[in-house]
Amino acid sequence: MTELLIRPATAADAEAVLAFWTLAAEGTSITDDVDGVTRLIGRDPEALILAERDGLLVGSVIAGYDGWRCSLYRLAVLPSHRRRGISTALLEAAERRFAAVGGRRADAMVLEANERAHHAWSAAGYHRQNHWRRWVKPFA
Repeated sequence: MTELLIRPATAADAEAVLAFWTLAAEGTSITDDVDGVTRLIGRDPEALILAERDGLLVGSVIAGYDGWRCSLYRLAVLPSHRRRGISTALLEAAERRFAAVGGRRADAMVLEANERAHHAWSAAGYHRQNHWRRWVKPFA
């Protein structure tokens, strides 16, 4: 097995990322389309971080920074490649990105029902804040 390659996504990766998320990510989002992914990459080319092994997309995380908050979304690893350090490598890359821009804390969006993810985030040093809730309003 070759070394894990961690790199920022490009617009050419959009369709592959969407296909990967259907296999590896929990839940869906209103922005799960080529336009949404390419818009993210165009606005912040370093935000969508991918992990590849032997040319196969095996992991992703969105490490968004808006100048104030460091936000993590879509940490996902291909089921056949879990428990091999891929999420750790992705989070380390995201945290390096945040440190480089002066970020002070990372917030992660984690589905309430995704118990496996709760364990992974906890193992990475993140903790749940029960006094916050997410409020949303779709525009479409």
